[in-house]
Amino acid sequence: MTVPEERERWAVPATPLPEQRTPAEDRAAWFSYTTANDQIVWSAALSALLGREPAEKEMTRQVLARYVHRDDQAVALGAITEAWTTRVTVRATLRLMRSDGGWFDVDCRLEPMMSPDGTVRGIRGTVRDVTSRERARREDARLTRRGETVQSSLVEPDPATGLLTRARFADEIDRALRRAAGALLVLRVQAEEAGDGGEGVRPERNAELLHQAARLLEDRIGPDQLLGRVGPNEIAVLLAAAGWSSARKQAATLVEALRAETGARAWGGLVRFRTDAEAGSHDLLIDAEQAWRQSRETDQQITLVAHPVPARDRQGSYRNRVADALGTDRFTLYSQPILELQTNRVTRHELLLRVLDEADGPQSPIQVLDTAERLDAVFDIDLWVVERAMRLAAEQPEMGLQINLSGRSVGDPRLTAEVERLLTQYQVNPEQLTFEITETALIGNLSEARRFADRIRDLGCSLALDDFGSGYASFRYLRLFPIDLVKIDGEYVVDLVDNPQDQVLVRALVQVCQAYGIHTVAEFVQDEATLRMLRELGVDYVQGYLIGRPSPVVPGRLPSA
Repeated sequence: MTVPEERERWAVPATPLPEQRTPAEDRAAWFSYTTANDQIVWSAALSALLGREPAEKEMTRQVLARYVHRDDQAVALGAITEAWTTRVTVRATLRLMRSDGGWFDVDCRLEPMMSPDGTVRGIRGTVRDVTSRERARREDARLTRRGETVQSSLVEPDPATGLLTRARFADEIDRALRRAAGALLVLRVQAEEAGDGGEGVRPERNAELLHQAARLLEDRIGPDQLLGRVGPNEIAVLLAAAGWSSARKQAATLVEALRAETGARAWGGLVRFRTDAEAGSHDLLIDAEQAWRQSRETDQQITLVAHPVPARDRQGSYRNRVADALGTDRFTLYSQPILELQTNRVTRHELLLRVLDEADGPQSPIQVLDTAERLDAVFDIDLWVVERAMRLAAEQPEMGLQINLSGRSVGDPRLTAEVERLLTQYQVNPEQLTFEITETALIGNLSEARRFADRIRDLGCSLALDDFGSGYASFRYLRLFPIDLVKIDGEYVVDLVDNPQDQVLVRALVQVCQAYGIHTVAEFVQDEATLRMLRELGVDYVQGYLIGRPSPVVPGRLPSA
């Protein structure tokens, strides 16, 4: 029910909007200024444009400040000065303020008024309303800026092969799942000279092989079929709306073609999907990858999975793979130095997980971690990283370490207890450690994550937010968690010097963090010009190839500047 006060408030008539203004005739809108009395006068038409008459004793400086848009006052003053000193007519486009607080655009023609002795005794200005023209110009400029700053497509090709990346390919699988049944084929190619574990193959040979395989497959798939690079030496083929029988025949043909024409070893894993299946894109990719591994183990060209693997079996299988990788030292740590700009010293390192692939050596763990998070198998990986970080911190007590954690582990109640146990076991100074969570990470339990954050800060560790600015939750996380440091997403740093829009964004992010009492790190710093600009913007730390590339961790030997 509405209360009486509310009824009275809404009964008050609204203030009428200002009437629509019609442009004045060019010849009628004018003003003049003379030095004799240091006053300005203007025509009735200009008064109509401005919505007010000039005050009788209003001085010229007051007029400039009151009637010219504040961002254009320097332009107006410069044009007046030029006309006065050069004694020639000057033209300028600027914005004038109306009495209702709005503004409009004008072309202003400024003519010096001369005395008989040849000196300038005043200025006469003619004003023409050009709001429509300037609005159109600004809109064109705005659309141009948006066109330059927004990606033309979400389809990001893999730089090595030109194929879809794993993430974009997974999106296409999900689209296909909504339309019709089909099949997914994952192919593994490996150089013939590789041993059982893939040792002895030059990385450039594998890159050449993968590029060759991608071009061969492009020539042999149908126009409605898609390719994607889904692993270091893996290419996936999406056979959307394909029948199972035709999918089997095409998969066998593609494997045979890879073996015959590239001189490489090749295996395939083919998985059928239906629109009513519970398995999603990532589940199907995992099943197909498991299938090609089975092909390799059984020395077959292709393994068929006619029905989706039960979720429990898939999770168990992947956990076994993670345990096997941890037990056989297929995970390793690299470190990258971080420079403190105040002291110009490397005072900390970020620890980076790498996976030793069968053929290519160290690989980014993104694919492994993404799958492990989805199957709730990432905790053991994070714990492995934390324990080795503790050992390094104990061996080098003067160096700070930044440790990446998955969102799932941050929300796992076991993590806090393990961190406390390891701090005690290795006698580590907690101030050496900063735990990083990725801004885009899927945190399993926000309440538990907050408890973890509060507890590690009570212990003396710090908390960092990685990839700041890359996702929707950036500023929300600053309020949810006691963040000590944020890492500005390198996407906004790599072209900073040549991109004014990125400069505005980075400046704003730094100012927000300073207001919150948070330190900032800029990633992807690759040249001196970018470093100088980041200093000017107030960034606290920098990281990138200019400072140092990631390198394998050698116990007790993290270099400092």
